[in-house]
Amino acid sequence: MVAVTGLRVARDALILDGLDWTVRRGEHWAIVGANGSGKTSLLSTLTGYMPLTAGQISLLGETYGQTDWRELRKRVGIVSSSIHQLMAGHESTLETIIGGRHAMIGMWGEVTPAERAQALKIVRQVEAVAIRDRPWRVLSQGERQRVLIGRALMARTELLILDEPCAGLDPVAREHFLQFLERLARQRGAPTLVLVTHHVEEIVPAFSHVLVLKGGQVLAAGPKRRVLTCACAAGGSAMPCRWRATRRW
Repeated sequence: MVAVTGLRVARDALILDGLDWTVRRGEHWAIVGANGSGKTSLLSTLTGYMPLTAGQISLLGETYGQTDWRELRKRVGIVSSSIHQLMAGHESTLETIIGGRHAMIGMWGEVTPAERAQALKIVRQVEAVAIRDRPWRVLSQGERQRVLIGRALMARTELLILDEPCAGLDPVAREHFLQFLERLARQRGAPTLVLVTHHVEEIVPAFSHVLVLKGGQVLAAGPKRRVLTCACAAGGSAMPCRWRATRRW
């Protein structure tokens, strides 16, 4: 699904330095690290918005520099709070999800019966039946995150990147969203999930692997049970975790 080798990104300063990372089909990864550790830069480089300086990226079987990354992005879903302000406030949940089929913001054109049927199926999949006809502008933050996931699934996304999806959620809404994410990850045919977070308690049991970044380098990476050493890694508790890595981040 993702293969990064010797990734180096430099602008005025070194941003990512010699990063190696592999995501295989069937794995769900969490990326953690302090501010400035390189999480956002890694995502931007993977999706082609930040050109690499050296190294190699393979995404969904395609190699960076040998493929039109604009077309490849259609197979990668991104859910981020930064997208919220771009959405049309009058569109219903169903219309917003349908728009994901053609990566459209501001639905226009004719909707085919097949597209509508697929969208209705996804509405159920993301547990949004009760808000199907509700306009975007009145949805809560947690509801909007679920709708954006549905929008990504509409494009038959193979890889779904969740960039701090719990930012701005109150504790109850965050818990509900994480429970939903756990159910989504365990659905048959679910896309590979990559969760970016500052909080280890958001790494629900369905996430099998963890990548820890520090200063643009890999501090630790691998199966969650090896990278996180306490019981919460396996059980999803909100108790603090300790890292197996010997260096501090």
